[in-house]
Amino acid sequence: MSTPNKNGMPAWVPRAIVLAVWTVTAFAITGWLFLQLQSLLMLLLLSLFLALALEPAVNWLHRHRWPRGLATGAVLLAALASVVTFLSVLGSMLLGQVLSLVNQLPDMVRGLLAWTNTTFGTDFAPTNLVAGLSDASGLVEQYAQGLAENAWGAGTALLVLLFNGLTVALFTFYLTADGPRFRRTICSVLPPRTQREVLRAWEIAISKTGGYIYSRALLAAISTATHYGALLVLEIPYPFALALWVGVLSQFIPTVGTYIGGLLPVLVALLVGPWPALWMLIFITLYQQFENYVLQPRITARTLDMHPAVAFGSVLAGAAILGAPGALLALPAGASLQAFLSVYIKRYEVAEHPLLEANAAEDGDPEAGEQPRRKKPQGKAAGAKPPDGRENAPEPGGRSDPDEESWGD
Repeated sequence: MSTPNKNGMPAWVPRAIVLAVWTVTAFAITGWLFLQLQSLLMLLLLSLFLALALEPAVNWLHRHRWPRGLATGAVLLAALASVVTFLSVLGSMLLGQVLSLVNQLPDMVRGLLAWTNTTFGTDFAPTNLVAGLSDASGLVEQYAQGLAENAWGAGTALLVLLFNGLTVALFTFYLTADGPRFRRTICSVLPPRTQREVLRAWEIAISKTGGYIYSRALLAAISTATHYGALLVLEIPYPFALALWVGVLSQFIPTVGTYIGGLLPVLVALLVGPWPALWMLIFITLYQQFENYVLQPRITARTLDMHPAVAFGSVLAGAAILGAPGALLALPAGASLQAFLSVYIKRYEVAEHPLLEANAAEDGDPEAGEQPRRKKPQGKAAGAKPPDGRENAPEPGGRSDPDEESWGD
């Protein structure tokens, strides 16, 4: 027991009060610093994501006798050149097609209402609807003119965007070029066993993030080209803008992205006629099935093997936490975490049960690598014995690790 002081208070009470005050103060200062540095932390997180995505290409060049700094600069410049080329060459075309679509929207709606009245014997008056669309178009033009007149605000926003872009590029360059040195510095303060686990996690993150970028880009290109061909065959206006919309949106919103992005082409096709809209809807549905069951499993087999529902939930969670950057980082972060945890989760052979038959027969067992199941011997002649729960147990210390070959024992 502690000895009370002259006032009858235990000796530990003043120390506890001081410790509580210091703890609250430290938490308050940490929270204030986090709020003040939130923008910088977001830029660092984006830089880390880009560094992980670029490192596979940098490592490939480095293995082919390129200096690491030169390889990083070449890959980073190639990525920046691709973005600038896309925005300069395709951005103006996309903007022009969208503005033309907005200008012609009242005429398209008038034609749709005329077809509806002729086909179904209705008597809808297009005056109010077309007037509302014209007012909306006028509001859009006024808003664009206001942005153009506010040169100071536009210039400030452009400078902030340029500064943030240069900051991300600088951090990305150093995190990629000095990646081995950075990891060596971190491992130097960790014990050997922890170093092994940290490097394993880092390797998984590089593989999953790089695979995410390359697989998404390839799937977006295939989707854009396929939908562009379908729009051309159906003679739907603005095929490139609509195909690019579907191709990009379908890859950043898993599973339902094609349907959400395909809503705009169906609406535009509906303004042309009901049959093009119906054929466009059928094509989008069939392509989504083809992508889910043929393209995506082959392209993302070793990069993002996540269930579609889990992927969609990860995107929603990332967007709720960090906004648009969180939605971008959710899939590679979730896939990396899933792959890292799968190394340490011990799995057992699943017991026979009727509830497992349908999934095993249709989809196989992805956790067990779709291995064929052994049939139990039937009857007394086969010498069947009831399972005792031990004969199917895994060997001590055994685990299924797809990356074990690269790390040894």
